[in-house]
Amino acid sequence: MSGFFNRLSRVFKGKANEGMDALEDATFETTVKQTIRDMESELNRVIKASAEAMSNHNRLEAEYEKYQRQSADWKDKAKAALASGREDLAKKALAKKSEADRQIASMEQAVIDARSVRDKLKGQVDQLRKKIAEAKRTSSTLIARKNAAKAQKKVAQALAGVAEGDNAFASLKRFEDSVAKEEAVAKAYDDMTDTGDADLEAEFAALDMSDADAELDALKAELSSEKK
Repeated sequence: MSGFFNRLSRVFKGKANEGMDALEDATFETTVKQTIRDMESELNRVIKASAEAMSNHNRLEAEYEKYQRQSADWKDKAKAALASGREDLAKKALAKKSEADRQIASMEQAVIDARSVRDKLKGQVDQLRKKIAEAKRTSSTLIARKNAAKAQKKVAQALAGVAEGDNAFASLKRFEDSVAKEEAVAKAYDDMTDTGDADLEAEFAALDMSDADAELDALKAELSSEKK
């Protein structure tokens, strides 16, 4: 029973695939264009995800640059304090600089990683855009080739008299075959029933015999008169 159901399953799958193939063929141009739209939708989703990642990087980098500016600013203040003979104030400025430097050190790797992700995403988005542009060019070529192939197929079928749907050339050929068949049947019946030619030949044969007898009688009469 399992073998039977396996075979039955293959039949249903084959029919389903055949129907899907026919549907895709009938809607080829629409399907190709929808595929391009799906690719563009995917691109938009990728761009949205990339924008979020880039936004995260921008915030992180802005924070990182803020601490870099603070570090530089406290360093300048420490220099100014020393120049004014305020070593105590310079030490306080350097302490603030150290705090900023610790923030910079803790964020540095995160900023590097975020920058790498941003650059990678930008590259991937650019590649995806190029692929979609290429797909659009390819789809236009495919649609043109498909339409040309369908037109060529119809012309070839018309010339060959092959019916795909209602083919007028094939219909006319069937009409010719039908008439020729009826003519052949009619001739066969004529051949079986026609005895007129045979009767006519017999009549002519009898007529020829009557003429010969008449000539013979005339010849006999001529010989008889010569003897007298």
